[in-house]
Amino acid sequence: MPSVLVVGYDPHAIPGVDGQALLAALDMELARFGEHGIAAAMALVVFDGTAESTLVASLTERPWDVVVVGGGIRKAEQLLPLFEQIVNLIRRHAPQAAIAFNTSGGDSVEAAQRWL
Repeated sequence: MPSVLVVGYDPHAIPGVDGQALLAALDMELARFGEHGIAAAMALVVFDGTAESTLVASLTERPWDVVVVGGGIRKAEQLLPLFEQIVNLIRRHAPQAAIAFNTSGGDSVEAAQRWL
């Protein structure tokens, strides 16, 4: 069974956003992976000193086939250093994994399927 790790920004750390509602939507997307016969997990990070350890723990959990980096991390200019850190951590700790990018939390399956 192919495996995918989805890396996203923790919705509870976004000011003015209903973190619970966004997390529920992300959980629904993870369920969609299962419907397509893909094992998936999510790593939620924040732009602080915990991002690296959180991501490395997830990246080394198993040999991922694809790592999807969420649009919330890539699209926000102020998160550019975090985005760079994530890409380099993927290269270092999951070199076998393809890197994919979604446009929203609702098309992570399609982003991963491009590389499976």
